[in-house]
Amino acid sequence: MLDPKNVELKIKDDAKAIMDKKIEPGQVVLLALNDGSNGYSKLGGTCTIGANFQFVALDGKDPEFDIPVKNNAGFDMYTSDKELTFLDEGLVLNARNATLALSDNEGVVDGAVTVTKFEGKKLSKEEMEKLGGKIC
Repeated sequence: MLDPKNVELKIKDDAKAIMDKKIEPGQVVLLALNDGSNGYSKLGGTCTIGANFQFVALDGKDPEFDIPVKNNAGFDMYTSDKELTFLDEGLVLNARNATLALSDNEGVVDGAVTVTKFEGKKLSKEEMEKLGGKIC
């Protein structure tokens, strides 16, 4: 697990180019699980726990995601302690064939990371639980 005081992500040039197309200047970017454990996830269930990640672009900060993620691409990026459980030192975001892959010193964390501009409202805990029961 990463130290919350020192979370750093190296974003390779090809990955930055993909993110730049989807993230507007001034937006906050979340490095979030996409397993039904937060209100930004439309996936869920035990088969996805800790295996799926996403970048979520927001117009403002979310207090639940309060851990800064240093990165070489200049994004105003944050994550939460829930995500850190599944990440290790040496975070790198790479791109191959227009697909983002997140890895760390242990290997590939998620080979199909998405980037989404969030619109609407976060799912409630009840909505997340209902969705999780339908997927896996």
